[in-house]
Amino acid sequence: MTDGTTAGSATDPGSATELGTPAGRYRMLRLIRGFEELALGLVKSGEITGGIHPYIGQEAVAVGVSAALRPQDRITSTHRGHGHVLAKGVDPARMLAELLGRVDGLNAGRGGSMHAADFSLGILGANGMVGAGGAIAVGAAWSAVQAGEDRVAVSYFGDGALNQGVLLESLNLAAMWRLPVLFVCENNGYATTLPASVAVAGSARGRAEAFGIPAVEVDGMDTEAVRAAAAEAVARASAGGGPGFLECRTYRFEGHHTMERLMKLDYRSSEEIADWRTLDPLPRAAALLPPGLAAELDASVAEQLAAAREFALASPAPSADGASDHLYASGLRPRAGAAA
Repeated sequence: MTDGTTAGSATDPGSATELGTPAGRYRMLRLIRGFEELALGLVKSGEITGGIHPYIGQEAVAVGVSAALRPQDRITSTHRGHGHVLAKGVDPARMLAELLGRVDGLNAGRGGSMHAADFSLGILGANGMVGAGGAIAVGAAWSAVQAGEDRVAVSYFGDGALNQGVLLESLNLAAMWRLPVLFVCENNGYATTLPASVAVAGSARGRAEAFGIPAVEVDGMDTEAVRAAAAEAVARASAGGGPGFLECRTYRFEGHHTMERLMKLDYRSSEEIADWRTLDPLPRAAALLPPGLAAELDASVAEQLAAAREFALASPAPSADGASDHLYASGLRPRAGAAA
């Protein structure tokens, strides 16, 4: 996979990456929501093949955490990672082209929905393996310490990762070596269709506290609450205080994956979804803005996403001649007949 630095920006995100103000944070919430809605439409039309894991409903986590990060800080993401990478500053036009598998995509169309990376922005990659980002973030934090660099690494994961051995090992190493890592559990209540209430003994916070890691439970539907908790943890980690852990109680309004619409799974009641929709992070963030500003920002985002759609659909599909490119770090191609 390419690292996201090989193509120029197609659209200028402008204030979309300015998360230091309530207006900037609201705009990013709207950008992520609109991006996911646009992607859902392209899945339905067949332009995006294979489907996506929508982030709709969980936007406050990505925006709140990213608002607490510095440019040099790094993140690892998940299969539900569009919001994470957009909040860290990725150009939505190139991200959309990536979902479409086009050459102008963030990773030249080779990463797709679950493997977006941009090293220049500190995005070390989304990951389809549940909990795997924890070990990568710990490695990134360890390397920063060894190099004498002030960098904090963030690992996003869901409640489904709480029982994964690799995540528990990552918590242990981060605590033993007092590494600058922030573990962010996006507890949306379900691992695919399995309720966390019947799968997780104890609590998410308890996992971290068992290793002596300071852990905080926060309203993951409240951008400002997430930002405040993340800022405290990042500051502590940067000052040498070791890792932190946030359990963000959140909810996805859509299914685990777009395939659910075809499978017609019935594991959540309409009443449950409706109750969580009353906590939608976008109206809560809009309420903090002066009258009329949210509507102006909505219009700005709509224009940006329209341009992103046009750019992504106009980007060419990759040529079969380059199918073996990027397989090796040296750039060497496999010997003739090796694939036979």
